Amino acid sequence: MKPQIRKDNLIKDIVAGIIVALVSIPISMGYAQVAGLPAVYGLYGSVFPILLYGLLTSSPQLIFGVDATPAALVGGALASFGIASGSEEAMELVPIISIATACWLLVFYFVKAGKLVNYISKPVMGGFISGIGCTIILMQLPKLFGGSAGTGELVALIINICEQTKNFNWLSLGLGLGTVVVILLFKKWFPKFPMSVVMLVAGACLGIFLDLERYGVALLPKVEGGLPSIHLPKIDVLMEYGEDIVMLSFTIALVIVAQTLLTANNYAMKYNYKIENNREVLAYAVGNAAGALVGCCPINGSVSRTGIADQYGGKSQVMSITASLTMVLVLLFGTNLLSYLPVPVLTGIVIAALIGIIEFGVAKTTWQSDKNEFLIFMAAFLGVLLLGTIYGVIIGTMLSFVAVIIRAVVPPKAFLGVIPGHEDFYTLKRNRNAKPIQQTIIYRFSGNLFFGNINTFQQDIENAIEADTKQVIVDARGIGNIDMTAAERLLILNRNLCEKGIHFYITEHVGTVNDQLRMYGAGSLIEEGVVRRTISLALRAAGVTKPYPLVGVENDTVYEYVEANERLAEFEWAFGEGAEEKMEQLATEVADKLVHTKDHSMESIMEAEHDVSWGSMGLFDEDELLERLEFHLTELEEQGYDDIEEIEERIEQRRRIIEKKINHLSPEALEILKRHREEIEAHLKAQHPEYYQRMVEIREHMAKANKE
Repeated sequence: MKPQIRKDNLIKDIVAGIIVALVSIPISMGYAQVAGLPAVYGLYGSVFPILLYGLLTSSPQLIFGVDATPAALVGGALASFGIASGSEEAMELVPIISIATACWLLVFYFVKAGKLVNYISKPVMGGFISGIGCTIILMQLPKLFGGSAGTGELVALIINICEQTKNFNWLSLGLGLGTVVVILLFKKWFPKFPMSVVMLVAGACLGIFLDLERYGVALLPKVEGGLPSIHLPKIDVLMEYGEDIVMLSFTIALVIVAQTLLTANNYAMKYNYKIENNREVLAYAVGNAAGALVGCCPINGSVSRTGIADQYGGKSQVMSITASLTMVLVLLFGTNLLSYLPVPVLTGIVIAALIGIIEFGVAKTTWQSDKNEFLIFMAAFLGVLLLGTIYGVIIGTMLSFVAVIIRAVVPPKAFLGVIPGHEDFYTLKRNRNAKPIQQTIIYRFSGNLFFGNINTFQQDIENAIEADTKQVIVDARGIGNIDMTAAERLLILNRNLCEKGIHFYITEHVGTVNDQLRMYGAGSLIEEGVVRRTISLALRAAGVTKPYPLVGVENDTVYEYVEANERLAEFEWAFGEGAEEKMEQLATEVADKLVHTKDHSMESIMEAEHDVSWGSMGLFDEDELLERLEFHLTELEEQGYDDIEEIEERIEQRRRIIEKKINHLSPEALEILKRHREEIEAHLKAQHPEYYQRMVEIREHMAKANKE
């Protein structure tokens, strides 16, 4: 399993790895102490475990290391056992917990538990990562102003922050808060500049040349140099705390899999690559086994350090390998310098990185697009913040499954009609020119039909029936499966409609649905002709033929059908309520391009149309684009652009060509087009009468010139 080395990004990977190692120094030392070990064991856990993980992982960006949640769980367990932090007994017991955690991770590997992450949605991932980020920020916050880091969930962390205010130091706060502000500002203005490194060096210089401790600013504790020695954990300790260690290590293994896999997959989605979840679990197991051999606590994927690595463009496992080798150099030659690094500065670097991983974008998008998804995001976020990692994942995952159930119970559905002169059937709500067929209901149901949604299906149809309804047609192309309950209810629905003199048809579905109808005793629907291949065949069976009689359209109107690729309302289909705004955007793009080119030929206009962000469009949408383009050109004329009339003349020529093409395809469609133009012009006149008047003047001038 070779690291995914990217030669084009090698320098950035190495720089990111060095920065990660430097930032890991205070984080690892602090969490080692939380786990009940001497601070230097945090550095030991950042050598061999990280190196092995970097060689085994399929995730090019995740950083592995001594981290908050496993350390806090271990530290809490030691306290419950009555074992003093930093004692000989703690140093014997913690590696046993690590090796037991590695064993559980191996079990997870063999049962392929990594697949579970495939069932966790983006809002759950975003809420989870954001919750972890906020939790660690609250843990580290007291260190900004001279206090000690906290552990636990939100309530415990707030209590700790309040208690630590007794150690408040204004200089510490200035250094820490200043570090956060400077890094965030540089990230916004100069995102490529490694400001975290500058602040780290600046902090070290302050520690060397100023007596910061005299002013109450905490520096990193002194540690002994040298590489860690390898020791086999004392298995006899396991016998004394056996059951407790088994359960504790199982919980820690779950935390590692959940937090680390979610973080890795979050970055994989963000940068569009794939990772092997099960291979990741194996890498976690090997990393924790290596940590046990050097006496360290269980090791986890680090959200904060991964965020820092991402900030500096790290894109391969070279980062982990570089970070490990850098830590070797620190242990051999740099431990004396560590004591000069101010804790608030290092804490500020960590907090600035954590702010960058909070998924504000996901929260905003889900709030604007789907309130249910936003609630799932917030549930995962608050679950982690209030209850801890495991409960946050459980809550978010459960809500994801609830969302799946809701979507299955209430799938997308719509009533359909016909656009005069066009083949196919269109959603009435999204296409203003679509008209219902007289005395006909066409109902599209885009989800498998089963006991959970058959009531919705039946009620929608029954509620749509009017006094003159003669036929109900189901567009079932989205139904790939039915169950026994649904089959029985279809029989009942058909019987009820027949008693009212209404024909019932099921169309467009795959053939296996017919097999299921027979299997569940509803084969009579097939025998009686309720099941038809297409909507058109169902209409013909009901005695409704082309041209279909449409609501609000003269029945004696005769028209041909145009090609499907010349659909009247493609933009409405694609953008719904945002169709007008999108068309305005494209008109602005074309206008800007035309006024900045000297070529105002017909070919230039058509090229400008084709080059817009939407791409080439059908005749009807092109006509609307030209209508709006004229209006924008009159606006630009007011700003001093020349040759507007020449462009207007070409636009008018192109519109006449479009009219001829549409008239050839369908005279009825041409009449609809002209009415649509009138609606657009009325709208423009109401919004900007002065520009509209200028547009009319230009048209009249061109018409007069053409007559002459």
